[in-house]
Amino acid sequence: MEKYTSENLLEALKVVDSTISKCEKMQPKFSEGTSQHSLLKNRIKSLYISKALITDKCDTAQYSIEELNDSLKPIVSIINKCVSGQRKHEVEDVQYKRFQKLIDAMDICKILITNEIVKRG
Repeated sequence: MEKYTSENLLEALKVVDSTISKCEKMQPKFSEGTSQHSLLKNRIKSLYISKALITDKCDTAQYSIEELNDSLKPIVSIINKCVSGQRKHEVEDVQYKRFQKLIDAMDICKILITNEIVKRG
């Protein structure tokens, strides 16, 4: 199991909170039942699970193994989209660095979710 510094976790938490907020603001713009609405709903749930694991403040047992497994796909999707976005920018660009913060945070989320699955498995 990987250990992160409190600074790593705090930065990841900031990124997760910001991403949740952005997704929740976007969700009402899409009709329920559309793929965009479902994508955001799944992404938001994954981010809340990640937040619970980062903060370790709530009982993560409320999430089933299936929910934990399902939460990995949206996190990996965010990582892949950010990596694709980075390819369009130079390393020094603000956008590149913004994507890197998201990638770093989502990598932590992915590992925490995976560790929780393994711990229960």
